[in-house]
Amino acid sequence: WSISNMELDLNKFRTLIPISALYDDSLLYLAAATRVERMQRGDVIFDIGDRDKDSVFLKSGEICDFSEREEASYINAGSDEALYALANFKPRQFRAEVISDSATIARVDARLLEKLLAWGQFAPDQLPAEENESDSGPDAAESEWMMHMLQSTPFLKLPAVNIQTLFSRMQEVSVRAGELVVRMSAPGDFYYIIKAGRCKVWRPVGSGENVLAELGPYDSFGEEALISEAPRNANVSMSTDGLLMRLYKDDFTELMEEPLLDWVDAQTASTLLSEGALRVDVRLESEFAKSGLPGAINIPLHRIRSQAVSLDKARRYILYCDTGQRSSAGAFLLGQMGFDAKILKGGISGV
Repeated sequence: WSISNMELDLNKFRTLIPISALYDDSLLYLAAATRVERMQRGDVIFDIGDRDKDSVFLKSGEICDFSEREEASYINAGSDEALYALANFKPRQFRAEVISDSATIARVDARLLEKLLAWGQFAPDQLPAEENESDSGPDAAESEWMMHMLQSTPFLKLPAVNIQTLFSRMQEVSVRAGELVVRMSAPGDFYYIIKAGRCKVWRPVGSGENVLAELGPYDSFGEEALISEAPRNANVSMSTDGLLMRLYKDDFTELMEEPLLDWVDAQTASTLLSEGALRVDVRLESEFAKSGLPGAINIPLHRIRSQAVSLDKARRYILYCDTGQRSSAGAFLLGQMGFDAKILKGGISGV
C-alpha cells in the first residue's frame, strides 16, 4: 500500500544515482511525483518480463533478485548497490522479492527522470543539485509551468533537445478576458499552450455561440490548422485574464509535429488491426456513411476532444481520412491525451 510522499526523505532521495545530478527544482518536482510503497515479506516488486515504466529504489529492508535460472543476489537498503535502481533493464530480467519482514520502495517515473536529466544537460549556466550551493533558484511559477509540461504526454515523447529549443522559442503573451485569440476561418499561424487563465473554443450559431471545449492551465490549442494546413475551424477566446505561450508554425512543425506523428502503411495497419487496433474515420458523418472502411468507427475531427473520453487508452487506434491531413491532426490531439494513435499513409486510398 502507498504511504504519503511526505515520508520521502529528500536528503536521502538526492543521493540516489542518477537523481543526484538533478537541479534542485527538478529534484523537488520528481520527488512530488514519486510513489512510496511499503511491502511485506514475499511481496514481488516486479517480475521477469515486466515492462513497467518505473525505476524502483530500495529505501528500507532487504530484497532478493532472482534470474530465470533462479540465481539469487541480495540487496540491503543503505548499501552502495541500493543507490541505484533495482535491476532496471526493460523488459525486466529479474524477479525482485522482499525477503525481510518489511521493506519500503520508491517508484520513480523513469521517463520523467530521463527527461529532467537530459533537459538539464542543455542548461550549462546552472549547476546540478549536488554542486549548487546557492539557495536561490528559478522563478517558482516559471519552474512549476515547465515541470508540468515536461511531465505531459506529448513532452515525454519528445527528444530532450527539442524540448529545450521549444522553450527557448516560445513567446509569452498576456491576454485579457474576452479577447479573441484565434479567429475562425483565419490561416493557422501559432500553436498555443495556456500558462495561466482559461479560454473557450466555440463556433457562432445564429446570434449565439456553440461552445466546443473549455480549456485551462497547461491545455493547448491551435494544432489542427497547423497540421492540416487548413483555416482555423473555430474561435478561441479568453474566459479570464491569462498568459499564453505561443510557438510559430514552422517551429511547431520542426519541434513537435514531426517527432510526435506516427505514420503506418496499409500492411502495418493490417497487422495492427489483427492485434486489436481500431480504425477511426475522422471525416464528417456524411463522408463516413458513404465510404467508411469496414470495422471503423467515426469521430469527426471537430469532435475528437469531446469524444476521446469514450475511447480505451489500452487500445491502439489507426486514424484515416481522404489524404492524411485531417487524420494527422486528430492523431496529434489524441497523442496529447495519452492515446496510442497512428495515421494511415495516403489516407483511405492507401488501403
